[in-house]
Amino acid sequence: MQIKRIDLSDDGRVYMIAYIGDKSPEMPYMDKRPAVVVCPGGAYYMTSDREAEPIALNYLARGFNAFVVRYSVYPHATFPNSLVDVSRAMKYIRDNAEEFGIYPDKIAVCGFSAGGHLAASIGTLWNDPEVQELAGCSGEENKPNALVLIYPVISSTRNVQPESIRHITIGIEDETKKVEALAKVSLENQVGKHTPPAFIAHTYSDNVVPVENPLLFASAMAAADVPFELHIFQNGGHGLALASHITFNNEYSIDEDFAKWIDLSAKWLYDTFGKNIPDGPYPRVTYENRCKGGIV
Repeated sequence: MQIKRIDLSDDGRVYMIAYIGDKSPEMPYMDKRPAVVVCPGGAYYMTSDREAEPIALNYLARGFNAFVVRYSVYPHATFPNSLVDVSRAMKYIRDNAEEFGIYPDKIAVCGFSAGGHLAASIGTLWNDPEVQELAGCSGEENKPNALVLIYPVISSTRNVQPESIRHITIGIEDETKKVEALAKVSLENQVGKHTPPAFIAHTYSDNVVPVENPLLFASAMAAADVPFELHIFQNGGHGLALASHITFNNEYSIDEDFAKWIDLSAKWLYDTFGKNIPDGPYPRVTYENRCKGGIV
């Protein structure tokens, strides 16, 4: 595995960590992989370590190259700064797809909580003229091919918006512009044919980001005839991350049912992108040729 840091801002405040799987003659169809860009949560106030490297490594183990974006947070998160950060990351990844060993048309953005809002934002606002200009994009360089939204914040209206989303309006002094920004980041109203397919997982009992958030987004996707897969688990609190011992930090952070989301999302991504291997018949590896690193 190769690990590489890429600075996305001059001061090093915004950066991305790439986790790239090694190539092997024994696995010739993994020379290129799909990619997952991870946006950790943290209320736009910080980016959680529990939703960063552990997520990237789990996707890497499932055949994806992974990238963790440490985007702008309070007090630098004023909209659209964080969205521009992820747009720049997407453009950089696509521009260097060959170096990273990825398919440029198989890039998913995965986000958690506020990071889920950011992932849904790039899925719905990637073509916003201001975002495109600030990110140096002129087409679909920053457009995800799929979204993975894990207990995402979606709405800033209809009484389902957590206080955390207000961190992205800090610095907007004009009240009219602040109202306009809040309306723009109410993402159930931004879904359209330009939005990529999505995998969504949430819990009914989430007491931080109400379950109405993913339901609103899924309903908007259904209305726009955009494919999605939605999993609502009855039990489980907010911020479960992998919901396993790996990301354990309190008695509520392990949930064997919610922990299934990582495998479910990987399967969904392969169903959406297609697997790397060709249709059969498959090449046969013999002992002699395996020792030589060859395939017959």
